[in-house]
Amino acid sequence: MVASTDIQTADGVVRGRRGRRVLRWRSLPYAAAPVGDLRFRAPRPVTPWTGVRESTEFGFAAMQHRAGARIGPRRYQPTNEDSLTLNVTAPVTPSDKPRPVLVFIHGGGYLTGTSALALYSGGRLAVRGDAVLVSLNYRLGAFGYVDFGEFSTPDHVFESNLGLRDQVAALEWVRTNIAAFGGDPGNVTIFGESAGAHAVLSLLATPTAKGLFHQAISQSPPADWAMTPDDARLFARRCVERLGTTPDRAAEALRTASANDIRRAVDRTSNRTLRERRGLFPIAPVVDGVLLPQAPIDAIIDGNAHRVPLIIGTNRDEGTLFAKFADSLPTTPERLRAALGDDDAESRIAAAYPGYPDAKAAVRAGGDFVFWRPSVRVMAGHSRHAPTYAYRYDFAPRALRLAGIGATHATDLIPAFGGADTPFGRAITAAGGHRGLQSVSNQFQDNWLAFARTGAPLPSWPTYTESRRTTLIIDSPTRLEHDPDKAKRLAWQGIRVPTLT
Repeated sequence: MVASTDIQTADGVVRGRRGRRVLRWRSLPYAAAPVGDLRFRAPRPVTPWTGVRESTEFGFAAMQHRAGARIGPRRYQPTNEDSLTLNVTAPVTPSDKPRPVLVFIHGGGYLTGTSALALYSGGRLAVRGDAVLVSLNYRLGAFGYVDFGEFSTPDHVFESNLGLRDQVAALEWVRTNIAAFGGDPGNVTIFGESAGAHAVLSLLATPTAKGLFHQAISQSPPADWAMTPDDARLFARRCVERLGTTPDRAAEALRTASANDIRRAVDRTSNRTLRERRGLFPIAPVVDGVLLPQAPIDAIIDGNAHRVPLIIGTNRDEGTLFAKFADSLPTTPERLRAALGDDDAESRIAAAYPGYPDAKAAVRAGGDFVFWRPSVRVMAGHSRHAPTYAYRYDFAPRALRLAGIGATHATDLIPAFGGADTPFGRAITAAGGHRGLQSVSNQFQDNWLAFARTGAPLPSWPTYTESRRTTLIIDSPTRLEHDPDKAKRLAWQGIRVPTLT
């Protein structure tokens, strides 16, 4: 199945490119361009075309700050509202049976990112696992995760959770079209990292996504991100004010202002909110009672999410990346204190992190607050309703340890996509550790691919239960631990993210 680069989709014929080991199709539209009257509207169907659509080059990244769409040294992908596209990678060798499908959702805090990063193309993963890889763009920031519904008029309706709606639309495209690319629409695994990992959990909690995927992998999710309706309304009002308009004129301004003006207004409002409410991330799905009935973490714990097998985990040193290169996490004692808002909670945390409040312990605690703390709640909650597999990524080559970042946020993407022999993989192992990274990459991919094929990782990885909390510690060598960092887990119990209102 599939040897030609010309594929008939439901919307028309697309032409990809043949490589030595894989076939690639880039920037295939899965929804109409959300421009003009479709700005701030749910995704609409693509208008079919005649002839052959050339699909060998990337189009636009979603609207964002230019730096977020960086795809190489001094290389940036152009941004545009017209970005609802996806990419497909399949082995060049034909198969006599449908291949498992993996759909990757990129991270970037719901503000930045693109599916055009070379690492995300998935060629190594597709070949190793005899699988079809899909990566997608979705609306970000102002255009994907701010609920301007309060400013709707009879002529201009503004809908909520547009980035999440885009992801559902992309999965619907996969269900309809992926068989033509050699994939099995009855065996789809969604996986993502960071905000993309949170998107995976959000899709678990989205009723309209039922049946569109069959396994889920969530790598370093900030699992309890969600905006209440009140918080979402207040944040949207602040964005409108920053745009320089008034509520009674907001609809016209949102419809006619340039995309960059709207983006800048929302980005600045978000940055201000992050400074004022440490631990609250306002660019996130909204519990709107329409698309998303419950916050994803609550739906999962309550058993109201889709009961599919789940792999979920975090990295040992999540916070170090942010402490060195970004100013968005509560990675100092002062910021963590503000996020906790409770002296008793801070005392518990201090006791669980030896050396606190020194900088290293505070960075570890801040990263755990955002990523590990809520992920443990998801592990326990989902394990009551469906098979759940927990991991912690500990591997850090010597260069990353010397740089003071260790197994930090996003470093797990390298083994997940088989990047040990990429320029970046070789760079971070120049001081040693290449053999370890290759071993970890093989373990990572073999577990992810077994899970995509069968709904379970390799037999050496047992399920997570609340009684044992067995966790795979991915390192060189890899090992199993029961209830790792128990004292820290107990210290975080009952702690939640702050609200805006």
